[in-house]
Amino acid sequence: MQPLLFQNDKNLWKPDLRDGELFYWPNFFDHEKATSYYQTLLETIAWQQDPVKVFGKIHLQPRLTALYSTTKKTYSYSNLTLKPHPMTPILEEILEEITAQYPHCFNTVLLNQYRDGKDSNGWHADNEKELGKHPVIASISLGEARFFHLKHRTDAAQRLKLKLEHGSLLVMAGAMQEFWLHQIPKTAQPIGPRINLTFRKLI
Repeated sequence: MQPLLFQNDKNLWKPDLRDGELFYWPNFFDHEKATSYYQTLLETIAWQQDPVKVFGKIHLQPRLTALYSTTKKTYSYSNLTLKPHPMTPILEEILEEITAQYPHCFNTVLLNQYRDGKDSNGWHADNEKELGKHPVIASISLGEARFFHLKHRTDAAQRLKLKLEHGSLLVMAGAMQEFWLHQIPKTAQPIGPRINLTFRKLI
């Protein structure tokens, strides 16, 4: 489905990428609304920290997570299987604003809380079987701005580094999850917490 983008949305940035589509709105929510959403989600989401196996050893994920959905379908990644909580009114409100900008049938949101610069998310693609082929991922960033890295799986010249701002919306579409990897790297800089909402459609 082609997104129906606002004709007067001059803040949209769309880089010319090989094998994928990326849309970025740095000021999707104004500062006041973004801050209100951040504080409410920080206090009301059922955050958890799950153990994952890395190179045969068990570690706690370097971030907090939570899964919410309009369905009862589980979502599995990194040998974890998450059972969803029912979608809350504030998550439904955020979802409505996203789909008004980028129409898509999202039904699930995976939330990540990065408590400081030590929390991270390593190189990966959102290509789990539950998402189908060429899924659309809509990512809202709230709180501290963090750098988001992308790299093409086979073309080393295709790399991108983007600072995800407070209140921003990033959409990855097309064949991004097939041909690209992305990460939120650790940083030694003293930074505050960030909440990231990644909306997707489980099939």
